[in-house]
Amino acid sequence: MASVLNYSYIFNFEQDFEHTEIKTWMEEHWRAVCMYASGLYMLVIFGGQAYMQNRPKLELRGLLTVWNTALALFSIMGTARTLPEFIHTYSTQGFYHTLCIPSFIERDRVSGFWTWMFVLSKVPELGDTIFIVLRKQQLIFLHWYHHVTVLLYAWYSYTEYTAPARWFIVMNYCVHSLMYTYYAFKALRFSVPKCVAMCITSLQLLQMVVGCTVNFIAYQYKQNGTECGVSDNNLKLSLIMYTSYFVLFARFFYNAYVYRRQTKGTKISSNSMDSQNNLRLKKDK
Repeated sequence: MASVLNYSYIFNFEQDFEHTEIKTWMEEHWRAVCMYASGLYMLVIFGGQAYMQNRPKLELRGLLTVWNTALALFSIMGTARTLPEFIHTYSTQGFYHTLCIPSFIERDRVSGFWTWMFVLSKVPELGDTIFIVLRKQQLIFLHWYHHVTVLLYAWYSYTEYTAPARWFIVMNYCVHSLMYTYYAFKALRFSVPKCVAMCITSLQLLQMVVGCTVNFIAYQYKQNGTECGVSDNNLKLSLIMYTSYFVLFARFFYNAYVYRRQTKGTKISSNSMDSQNNLRLKKDK
């Protein structure tokens, strides 16, 4: 197994991972899991908003800290167990293999196990939104749309052993490692510089650009008659998903960091002009 080459230590639960048994279960249950999870999710968040409308917000700071810390540690572990396989494959087999051959599931038990964990994690990650609802924070379209579509796409893609997912999973684990660590420090009331949040959002935007690029290259391979382990339907869905994410994250970035800064600058200039006008009036008097 390739795992021996990629990792200095392999846990028993990783060594015992059998991808064929998991794939059979996923093929039989992914539709039901996604339907019930996403349906319950939408019911809870919008029903919860209606329930909390006339009630005081809940702080839940301790629970939120534990939640974000747990997801940060999970993402860091996922990065540590999938990135070595990606680097090893890229350096020994080349770009084409990383994009079109699903060996990260079929030939590497460690990466295969954490790929499955990545897919499963998209269900509990829906819990992020429950904190937003109970704390009566603003729930934007990007947030719940992103959670639902990632859940559906991840579970569907696993049943096909989608080869470009190697790129998507490693990128997502890396970004989530930083994002949930940032959220954990914020929940602990640490004063984190705003530039950190801007950097994380920038990395998310970069993730969408890379996702679109990877999909386009895979499409070009298939158009030229080169075999690539991804279905046409999956490519279309993935490209639509990543393009929509890019637009929404770009809009969020502009509103959160550019527009607010411009508005703040306008207010400062306006206040400065008012002060100058007041001084002139006093002098005239």
